Amino acid sequence: AGFIKSPLSQKRLTQDSVELYCEAIGNPIPEIQWWFEGNDPNETYAQLWDGARQDRVKINATYNLHSTSTISIANLTSDDSGMYECRASNDPDRNHLSKSPKVKWIRSQANVFVIERPEITTQVSETSGKLTLSCNVSAPYPTITGHKWMQGEKTLEEDENTSAFTSYTINGKKEEHSGVYECVYEANPQIRGQVNVSVPPQVTAYKKSEHGNEGDTGVLICKNPSFPAVTTWSWFKSGHGVSAANASGRYIIKSSGNKTELRILKLDIEQDTGDYFCNGTNSYGTGDATVNLRVRSRLAALWPFLGIVAEVLVLVTIIFIYEKRRKPDEAPDDDDGGSAPLKSNATNHKDKNVRQRNAN
Repeated sequence: AGFIKSPLSQKRLTQDSVELYCEAIGNPIPEIQWWFEGNDPNETYAQLWDGARQDRVKINATYNLHSTSTISIANLTSDDSGMYECRASNDPDRNHLSKSPKVKWIRSQANVFVIERPEITTQVSETSGKLTLSCNVSAPYPTITGHKWMQGEKTLEEDENTSAFTSYTINGKKEEHSGVYECVYEANPQIRGQVNVSVPPQVTAYKKSEHGNEGDTGVLICKNPSFPAVTTWSWFKSGHGVSAANASGRYIIKSSGNKTELRILKLDIEQDTGDYFCNGTNSYGTGDATVNLRVRSRLAALWPFLGIVAEVLVLVTIIFIYEKRRKPDEAPDDDDGGSAPLKSNATNHKDKNVRQRNAN
């Protein structure tokens, strides 16, 4: 057996997590084990198992063409500092209780240094339409080479300042920029602080006006885009002092975090038309929004069709009346018709009179 990837020594802060990776090759495919020796002089190597240290240790191994194994330790403490050893062997007697293996386990080691996490003081201030977030790390702390401000996976600002203090300014109000921000100190190990911009729920309606047909199911939705999430949602209908949830079984409320949904079964024009209020509450206050619900008759869908039919009938009627009231057309020009012979007879009669006068 031989290593093709070995674990790397790392520095971490308490409460962080660490991950070590090991990869070995051989024929047959070797087995990989993880062992640990602490910094105490009297401590000896002990094998680590998946679920050790109150389930903070997780080991994931695969054996396909070659061996790979990853050990991860969560919520680190100073007792996790020490030497971690990746051992590999493909000797058939490697795990025999009485026989010694012919081929010894090969070993690859990595040191993990767990440093006490320095305290970070955070602050949020709002002045003149600007929001300022700040972090200040207390001594002792590793050498700082720069700062970074992040929101989720997005980097908002970076610098190469070595100061223990860093700040980030946002143009706007708290309510417009609530959320979780991180100040990151570039050091070894990296230091991260969390800054929460918290506000009461900024509840908005998904649609300010909803409509549905009588007998169908109406769906009204409200959401809260601000931080922190809503802990309690409730719905009220205008003119009623009780929650919609306490009404008949036609009301179904589904809420999860920053979204709530009210479903009204078998809509009724008289009972269900009106304004509905969604109310969200968190540890910083409450917020609400209004949704107007309009319930239409089932025949409402036929009105456009009936309107088209009515327009066609009116148009046909107008055409019919127009045709009836038109003046009769003049007789058509026809060589065999009555008017042409009359004209011809009159001309012949005139020519006959002219001939008689000439004879006289």
